[in-house]
Amino acid sequence: MGTIRNWLLPGCLAAAQLGRLWPGTALTGTQPPGTAAVTGMLLALAGETAALGFRRRTPVRALAGTLAALVLGQLACPDEYLGVGVLVALYSVAVHCPVPVTLCAVTAGVGTEWLLSFARIGPHPALVAQWTIGALVYVSCAGLGEARRQWLAGRLTAARRLAAAEHGRQRAGDDERERLARELHDVSAHHLTSVVITVDAARRLGDGRPALTAEALAFAERTGTETLTALRRLVGLLRDSDSDSHSHSHSDSHSDSHSHSDSDSRHADHGGSDRFGTGWRQQSTTGRIEELVAGFGRLGRPITTELPGDLAGPAAEAVHGIVREALTNALRHAPGAAVTVTVRRTNGQLALSVDNTPGRAAASPATGGLGSGRGVAGMRARAAAAGGELTAGPGPDRGWRVRATLPDMTGPRPAAAGQWRRDVLREQRLADPALAFTATVLPLVVALAALEDVPEPGRRAAPTGLAVLAALLAVHALPLLWRRRSPWAAFAGVLATAWLWPVAVARSVLPPGTGEFVAGGVVAELAAVYALAVYGRGAARTWPSPVVAAAGTAAVWTATAAADGELGGEDASGLVALAIAVPLCLALCVLFLAPWGAGLAVRRRRLRVLAHEDHALASTEWHAGLAADAERRRLAARLHDAVLHRTAALVEHARQERLADVAVTARSALAAMRELLHGLGDTGAPGPQDPAPTLADLEPLCRSLRAAGRDVTLRGLPGAAAELPPAVALSAYRIVEAALGAGDRNPARVTLRRRRGTLHLTVTGVRLAVAGPVAERLRVRASTGEGRIAFDPAGTVRVSLPAGSHPAPAQEVSPSSYA
Repeated sequence: MGTIRNWLLPGCLAAAQLGRLWPGTALTGTQPPGTAAVTGMLLALAGETAALGFRRRTPVRALAGTLAALVLGQLACPDEYLGVGVLVALYSVAVHCPVPVTLCAVTAGVGTEWLLSFARIGPHPALVAQWTIGALVYVSCAGLGEARRQWLAGRLTAARRLAAAEHGRQRAGDDERERLARELHDVSAHHLTSVVITVDAARRLGDGRPALTAEALAFAERTGTETLTALRRLVGLLRDSDSDSHSHSHSDSHSDSHSHSDSDSRHADHGGSDRFGTGWRQQSTTGRIEELVAGFGRLGRPITTELPGDLAGPAAEAVHGIVREALTNALRHAPGAAVTVTVRRTNGQLALSVDNTPGRAAASPATGGLGSGRGVAGMRARAAAAGGELTAGPGPDRGWRVRATLPDMTGPRPAAAGQWRRDVLREQRLADPALAFTATVLPLVVALAALEDVPEPGRRAAPTGLAVLAALLAVHALPLLWRRRSPWAAFAGVLATAWLWPVAVARSVLPPGTGEFVAGGVVAELAAVYALAVYGRGAARTWPSPVVAAAGTAAVWTATAAADGELGGEDASGLVALAIAVPLCLALCVLFLAPWGAGLAVRRRRLRVLAHEDHALASTEWHAGLAADAERRRLAARLHDAVLHRTAALVEHARQERLADVAVTARSALAAMRELLHGLGDTGAPGPQDPAPTLADLEPLCRSLRAAGRDVTLRGLPGAAAELPPAVALSAYRIVEAALGAGDRNPARVTLRRRRGTLHLTVTGVRLAVAGPVAERLRVRASTGEGRIAFDPAGTVRVSLPAGSHPAPAQEVSPSSYA
């Protein structure tokens, strides 16, 4: 399909150009071109067609090729060769390239056209008109391409948002499970471990130190009560969120999907209203970290700390969790060891270090198996969630060291509204000026064409009149630069500046007879009415604009004609002017209704697209919420049955001073917690021992998608999969799996081809896979297989993988940090 789209337009242009060389030339009465001219024209046409076929992949090279073909065709047959392919290539450059490249392309095209016009016409008054028309056509074409680029950029941004939301939906259950596992680990496991260790020490040393037993029971009662309160609060929150989640998320999805009805800011495609742009107040976490360290210090170990006084934000929360985990591990595995906790700021980052010396005594056998088996992995996951990294391993003097580097985010988040505004203004650097340029130059073309019929004496005063005319037209079109940001103000500015015409004619600033060119200025009024229908706030409130524009334009034309003496000179009465203005206003109403209606149609179409995108985004977020709610319900039920009653029994035994029962109950609660955490970490993902998938597994994958209701076609599988290295087959399968799983619902097609030792893989109909997290994963997977990947915004992924020998990967899926 992409090949047909690329070559259909060049083929039609070539057929139309060849039609001018066929017997139609005899009907016009012109002499047919000679053999040399026809040969040159055919070569130019072939070069133009070949260049236009690659206008989407390499638009700049396509423009260069069409310009070369234009020069050859104009030199060979200037009267027959049109060179329309240059405009098509320029449009493609404006669509696919940034503004600076487009400006250079316009300069190259206009310069080439001017040189060819000079070579064809020579120094003649008609040359100015030719140059003006050439500049107008090229700038208008670039402006249309720039407007198209803005629209596609907005759709690509929306596709990236939807792809990110779809990725979040697929990961919602796992992410919520991992988050709940961290919270449970933080809330109860550390406290229960401390109780077990303290009670075990009291039981071993209680005969020689009776006071230690009382302290251990008091500590067990206090810590168990805190754990029980935290667990009950967590279960209560989970149940509250379970009861409220469905109504809130469902209503939010519907309110979001209908909030776009008449907002032109939605139509501007900014795609990122700043929900967090109001700034967020951060509370210092340093005090909580100091309380945490003091609590471990009360267990009888020396702890030295060095902390900044204003730690805040996600990184500070990660520091708190990492320090708590590291101190618990030191308490468990290195009894009596000295610990140093250091947090320093370096180059916009937080450098965390937790070092402990070797324990002064061997760890008690009673403490074995207390850990949940996820301590270091949990710290790494916490650091990664904050955007940092963590290492843990043996330190100096046979101790243990934990090092983490986290981004320092103590300041407020920057507001995105101003940045979005600057981005929108940059995007309009070419489209709106091109429209204003068109509204200025188009009437000048008519004036320059009329200048050719003026006698020689009258041409001497023409440059001054043309300069004044151009200035008035430029001022009249200037408000169009604000047609998107302030459409009503631009509309009023266009109507107000139109009254410069009768004033200039009345004061003889313009020579007599030039008042007739005021009709050319209506281009600005037409553009202003169209912009008001598209960008104005509320379609129902823009209906007076065609009537107001028609009345204002009719009044300006009548006043200009009266000042120029075309209504009978000074004897003309107001009734004559009114008799002319009223029917003229009625005729202009019909004229202005056309752009107004076209603007409303474009507005409705774009709002439908935005509504579809908003609905898809809200639906994806809603399903993500459902997946997270399911994990919370699962945890609430298991937590209440497995851990809460054991923790309550621990507190009761501590109050009754039954030390042995406290130890047994604490261990039972820890074992239940460990089993619960392992249950949360069981995602059902394949382990390292499972066989890696191959290309042969693509057929079951596509069959499962078809069973789910999606139309997926697979082509070329048997021949492409033959004798393919395992690593290449694995990469190809993962690429197809990720592309088809991006969240699209459109029909998709997977095509595989083997050619000259290379596996070519094409996936079409996956618009959400060409941007966002899915595209990044595909890039990583292709680069891992030493291949190349290309994305088409229309929803096509093309991958080339070398089909030579590659070593098979040692491990297909790394184990989860919480499994």
